[in-house]
Amino acid sequence: MTQRTDDEHNAKMKKVQAAQAKKLATKTVEKGLVIVHTGPGKGKTSAALGMAVRAIGHGMKVGMVQFVKGAMATGEKAVFDRFPDLIEFKPMGEGFTWDTQDRARDIAVAREAWEEVKRMIADPGYAMVIADELNIVLRYDYLPTDEVLAALAAKPAMKHVIVTGRNAPQALIDAADLVTEMAQVKHPFREQNVKAQAGIEF
Repeated sequence: MTQRTDDEHNAKMKKVQAAQAKKLATKTVEKGLVIVHTGPGKGKTSAALGMAVRAIGHGMKVGMVQFVKGAMATGEKAVFDRFPDLIEFKPMGEGFTWDTQDRARDIAVAREAWEEVKRMIADPGYAMVIADELNIVLRYDYLPTDEVLAALAAKPAMKHVIVTGRNAPQALIDAADLVTEMAQVKHPFREQNVKAQAGIEF
């Protein structure tokens, strides 16, 4: 009985392997991607940070600008500061909008951060650019979505650009090559009154 099951499994996997090989043979395009991580669940920035680490491992230079964030020290900044030749990590926010309570200042800070993102996109030295929490400033109309879309459309062909944050505008989702929506199933902040912790949230 076990041997027959093993034989059946092996035969099935050979068919799957052949089908996968046939499918992979058709995937010949290589291009820079526009990637969006959005949704109400945790993990959008974490996923982008993982991609940054992966790119660094291949010797690719990464530029990362954080909108909104920047008012606290984070573990990622401590790590990336050790690799200045491979990643430029710039937390340029001043905190959540409910903390800053100054729309004009928030708009000015968002504009300054966006100018850095555009500089990195235009600079051929960067293989990947991450605009962390850009979706937040788009949601609050701190930057025109059309301007962001125009910059993404004009990016160098092989450059990857990752945009994170809740509530990605539909126009950005439509323009992106890869979109992942993080869904929240459980979160200890809501269900157990667990505060943000080092190594998990920052």
